[in-house]
Amino acid sequence: MKHSLIITRNVIGAIGNVISVFLFTSPMPTFIEIYKKKRVEEYKADPYLATTMNCMLWVFYGMPFVHPHSPLVLSTNAIGLTIELLYIITFFIYADYNNRMKVIRWIAVEFIFMGIVVLVTMLCFQTTQRRSLFVGILCVIFCLGMYVSPLTVMGKVIKTKSVTYMPFWLSVGSLANGIIWTIYAFLPLDQWILIPNGLGTLSGATQLILYACYYKSTPKQDDDEKKPNQVQLSFNGKSLA
Repeated sequence: MKHSLIITRNVIGAIGNVISVFLFTSPMPTFIEIYKKKRVEEYKADPYLATTMNCMLWVFYGMPFVHPHSPLVLSTNAIGLTIELLYIITFFIYADYNNRMKVIRWIAVEFIFMGIVVLVTMLCFQTTQRRSLFVGILCVIFCLGMYVSPLTVMGKVIKTKSVTYMPFWLSVGSLANGIIWTIYAFLPLDQWILIPNGLGTLSGATQLILYACYYKSTPKQDDDEKKPNQVQLSFNGKSLA
């Protein structure tokens, strides 16, 4: 890889890191509310559990013995994994018994699954090219699942003709994240980063178009009116990568 190309790739990846961290921290207001109320109410742990699995896979993908020259993919998702685990711990502390048991079951399944992926990758594939192919396919599957998740919110927007349940800045961040990591995927070509983030770019653009279409028809709320819970969407990215 030429020196100039490496520099360009690292600069774009650094920008992508900042945007990805913004996406990872976007649910922070929800957890501040949970902490203040000392209960999780109607919030679900599902998005954070899904993002945890996604980040673990991308961290493994970014390892030098799986896909060399991917330190930014590794670092971004390591940060994301840490943040998501903090969310899950907070959720667990203030959840009821049933939700706690659900978190324990899913975390156990995810760690067992990740352990199997690591063993299969290291024992069955002897080259980084084959390891990248195997782990990359899994990363794309889990990443696409998170990029598709906003479709349920978009359906609600169309049905109610209201963007109340669509967090605007998260949609902006999703679009920016998809664009920057799509560019990164071409330096040089990395189809496993390109596929999910290309679709993520399309998803983010669609959300913002929808937001623009239904913004004016959204009923205005009084300041003292109770606001609905935000629908939390998580990716990575690449996440992200």
